[in-house]
Formats: sequence, C-alpha cells, structure tokens
Amino acid sequence: MSELITLNYPIERNGEVINEVTLRRPKTKDMKNIEKRGGGEISQSIHMIADLSGLDIKTIEELDAADFQRLNDVVAGFLDSTGDRSSKSA
Repeated sequence: MSELITLNYPIERNGEVINEVTLRRPKTKDMKNIEKRGGGEISQSIHMIADLSGLDIKTIEELDAADFQRLNDVVAGFLDSTGDRSSKSA
C-alpha cells in the first residue's frame, strides 16, 4: 500500500521536474534502519522519506519545507494505529 502526494512546489532535479512523490508504508526494518543512522528528528525524517519514496537524500533536501512537512505527516499517518482498517469493532 502506498500514497501518492502531489507537491505544492514542484522541484527540478537532474533536468527532471518532480511534482509527485509516492510513499510506501514503512516496515519495521525501515524504522530500525533509521534508528541505526541516528541524527536529529529532521535528519531521520529526511532519511525515512527517502527510503519510502525511492528518491535520494539530496532530492528530499531540495523540497519546499511545506511539502516536506506534508510528506512527513503522511509517514506519521502510516504509523497511526487508530486508523487501522484491518480490525473492526464488534
């Protein structure tokens, strides 16, 4: 499962315009790898978004801060267990 996010502020990298980012749901191993890398919260978010999108770190660093925050919010939403659709209350 993944989510497609349209950027409010497209960027150009290596002659290519990037106006959408697809983020896949993180696996436990993704979270473990981020923890191993260390760094501050923003650095960890940059690495997580890069890992989940397949984009390189430099591309993520070029995103407008508002778009970066939206991507970060999507990742946080993936981790929110209150939105779990696989379990239903009786």
